[in-house]
Amino acid sequence: MSDQLIDAPDVSDAAPAPRRRRRAPRQDWRLGGRTVRRWDVVVLAVALVSVGLGIVGGGLLSRVDAPWAPIASSLTLWVGFAVAIGFAFARSRPIGLLRFRPVDVLFGVGVGLALRGMQGAVAGVAPFPTAGMLDSSLPASWWLTDALPAVLVAPVLEEFLFRGVLLVVVYQLLRRAAGSLAAGFAALLVSTGAFILVHAIGGTLSVADAVVFGAVGLTCGLLVLLTGRVWGAVLTHVVFNAAYVVLMVVGTALS
Repeated sequence: MSDQLIDAPDVSDAAPAPRRRRRAPRQDWRLGGRTVRRWDVVVLAVALVSVGLGIVGGGLLSRVDAPWAPIASSLTLWVGFAVAIGFAFARSRPIGLLRFRPVDVLFGVGVGLALRGMQGAVAGVAPFPTAGMLDSSLPASWWLTDALPAVLVAPVLEEFLFRGVLLVVVYQLLRRAAGSLAAGFAALLVSTGAFILVHAIGGTLSVADAVVFGAVGLTCGLLVLLTGRVWGAVLTHVVFNAAYVVLMVVGTALS
């Protein structure tokens, strides 16, 4: 046997193992990522159930012949909206969705007023609508039960539900399988259709009203899809409703 030792390979001469490149975190929920991954069929199911229960409960209360019934009906519906919104955002917050930019204010004012002008042209309403049962004055209770909910509560809850949750969930579920364009189109139609249906509950929705609600839903949905942020849609809806309240106040005062 030879006394010569066999040289062991020099570990220092071996090529270093390639370092795995770390993927940069996505900065926009529309591109996917972990912040929107948990918005799945569970979020969609909870939203549908909670909103459905709110609709049923609110519809039953609206049939009660009592002065408190209208506000109780609205509160029941809004609780259903709030549960769906709260559950979704408790699971995760899609990155960029809640981000605010000053341009969102311009979107809200410009688009909101344009939609209100379109509503007047389509529905053929008077330039200054009036509160039918009020005689040239608006009681303090009207501001609390009608004006404030119409300007702040309803627009915020509706936009966060239909555009902030429902649209995002449908887009997230379909993006990988159908592509961003098809997923966005489907999410836009689903969220707008649900928006119209909710407003049709409790009364007959005219064709003109359906067109107006459809325009509001599509426009607000497009704002969310194009910007990735929900605040432009929220402010658009707020301005749209606030413009009607202002016109009603003026019309009632002039009647």
